[in-house]
Amino acid sequence: MFPTAGSIRPGALAALLEDRGFESLFFPDHTHIPAHTPEVFDVAGLPDEFRNGMDCFVALAAAAQTTGTLQLGTGVALVTERNPLVTAKAVATLDVLSEGRMNFGVGPGWIFQELRHHGVDPRHRWAVMRERVLAMREIWTEDVASYHGKFVDFEAVTSWPKPVRRPYPPILVAGNGPRVAERVVEYGDEWIPMLRPGVLEEIDRFRRTVRKPGSDEPIPVTLFGARPEDVDAYARAGVDRCLFWPRPMDAAAARQLIDHTALALGARLGS
Repeated sequence: MFPTAGSIRPGALAALLEDRGFESLFFPDHTHIPAHTPEVFDVAGLPDEFRNGMDCFVALAAAAQTTGTLQLGTGVALVTERNPLVTAKAVATLDVLSEGRMNFGVGPGWIFQELRHHGVDPRHRWAVMRERVLAMREIWTEDVASYHGKFVDFEAVTSWPKPVRRPYPPILVAGNGPRVAERVVEYGDEWIPMLRPGVLEEIDRFRRTVRKPGSDEPIPVTLFGARPEDVDAYARAGVDRCLFWPRPMDAAAARQLIDHTALALGARLGS
């Protein structure tokens, strides 16, 4: 859910989810939405929460303070629009505040004018994302970190705190394209595809065929935009986590929706 000024507060939402037995809470990320775009895509058709959603990292910090077991994550952070030195510190800080419950979902962005406002050529967004993630991994794991790439270049920096989870919080790589498996294997830990036609077949194939070097274990999959009524099909395809995506709502409506969903899932899953 996009947390907004008019919706249930992030900390209250997180506490409610944890109390009702949900596993995790992920917040989306947009620094802004361009007023106009030169591409065919029409930003005027986006729901309001894309424009007025809160910062995902600040909202997750509030959620961390009201919960003790709920997993927290970005779904997904547009790292192409965020400085890697600043973002590495934010992610590590959240992992410390939550005592190791941070999950770092990353994506390249899909509104090209939004990327341009951050100085990123949309044609290079996947390469920029790769370098920024690899650079952040260095910052999290090295006392003195350096990274030299085409889009990210720094020498001998120190950054604390270090994440609680070692070597760093799980990195969930977004995307549904033909090269996503390659990206997950190179610099991610999990895959976070979007629900779309044919994705369950893709997930089934991914789970059966894609492995990290030296490992026989399937790579975890989080399905973004899942529907509660289809969790059985997702489980058969090998999905490990389902992220539902409700619109922003006030506290009373959120409580009603969460209670209804929890009861429906409990009945379906036999718990």
